[in-house]
Amino acid sequence: MKIPCGVVIWLLLVTQASVFDQESASNATLTTNPVFEKNCAKCHGKTAAGRHFGGPPLVSEKVNAASTDNLRSVITDGKGRMPKFASKLTPEEIDALVQQIKSLNQK
Repeated sequence: MKIPCGVVIWLLLVTQASVFDQESASNATLTTNPVFEKNCAKCHGKTAAGRHFGGPPLVSEKVNAASTDNLRSVITDGKGRMPKFASKLTPEEIDALVQQIKSLNQK
């Protein structure tokens, strides 16, 4: 059975777009990461500087001193008013957020 050329091209484009979306989230900075924008910015602010009556800043001495495992645990399991994201985000998305938070604090 022959597959029409247009179908093959369409499948290649869809596959490439999907791979690009996954790569762009891990290569993005925290504030440009679509996962951050959708799930975190409403509480921590679009620039991760925190919000009055919202989430604390993600650029701080306290966050900088937190271990990678601690940040991963807070995002995964929640803490205080921070909701848990274990069922909303993949482990890869959580790891990308943790690395981006750590790199944001290194600047």
